[in-house]
Amino acid sequence: MTRVGVIGVGAMGQHHVRIYKEMEGVELVGISDVDRERVEELAAEYDVKPYTDYEELLKENLDAVSIVVPTTLHKNVTLDAINSNTNVLVEKPIADTLENADIMIEAAEKAGVILMVGQIERFNPATTKMKEIIDSGLLGKIVSISTKRVGPYNPRIRDVGIILDLGVHDIDAISYMYGSNATEVYAIAGKDIHSKEDHASIMLRFDDEQAGVVNVNWLTPHRVRKMEVIGVSGVGYLDYIEQTVTIHDAKWIRDAKVEKAEPLQKELEHFINCVETGETPLESGIDGKHALKVALAAIGSYNRDGIIKID
Repeated sequence: MTRVGVIGVGAMGQHHVRIYKEMEGVELVGISDVDRERVEELAAEYDVKPYTDYEELLKENLDAVSIVVPTTLHKNVTLDAINSNTNVLVEKPIADTLENADIMIEAAEKAGVILMVGQIERFNPATTKMKEIIDSGLLGKIVSISTKRVGPYNPRIRDVGIILDLGVHDIDAISYMYGSNATEVYAIAGKDIHSKEDHASIMLRFDDEQAGVVNVNWLTPHRVRKMEVIGVSGVGYLDYIEQTVTIHDAKWIRDAKVEKAEPLQKELEHFINCVETGETPLESGIDGKHALKVALAAIGSYNRDGIIKID
């Protein structure tokens, strides 16, 4: 039985709690949040022990923990978990700075524990299918991948702007589809309803004259989560919400067979499997750091109005 805990049980953390509680071979030992009323209410609902001090939860000999706290707290909470010899899944982005990401990655390597970053779209069944199609060569050489991730503003997001909150999803997804890292970034963004940027268009350059385009905002009244993949032999359209993939080529329009499932459930199952087998996570700390590096470069590009090279 794998013993797990959840630190941070807000809008996203509560779903970690629900899924762990339903998983076979997993014991949800306890949950922690600074909001006493919230954590006690959720603990009663799922029949687990509540903690307002996460360090007390980490003393419970856990095998693994999900860390679902504000980005600025990721480093300190993650280091405390690692120091308790606990495998960690930390929600995206991995940290608020590259220096903090490096500290987290180094600490996990030194302790011999897993550090996985919660990039949920990597576990969307539609993503899995599109990646299979790209790697099969069906679309030929991929020359451009563009994404749209827009919707209304969520007031709970206060510590980061839209590039770090939402843009990092698609920066990671495009890099994953190409199987390589971005080399340059240019961003146009602005802030109209938030203290940081709330809309952004990000252009990414990859090797071999390949492009990535990320459009994100908190201004659109309805949610859209889509990707378009353009190859020399065809075009693929992915809808993250509907979990559909459609392929267009010179002769056919075809819908791929996608086995629909909850992405977070697939992500947590993968995390627990990595804990139990020692397998390297699909989204490692290194992958998480690259997505963060590109996102921070995009913010720098927006602030300085120029192209930034990424080493």
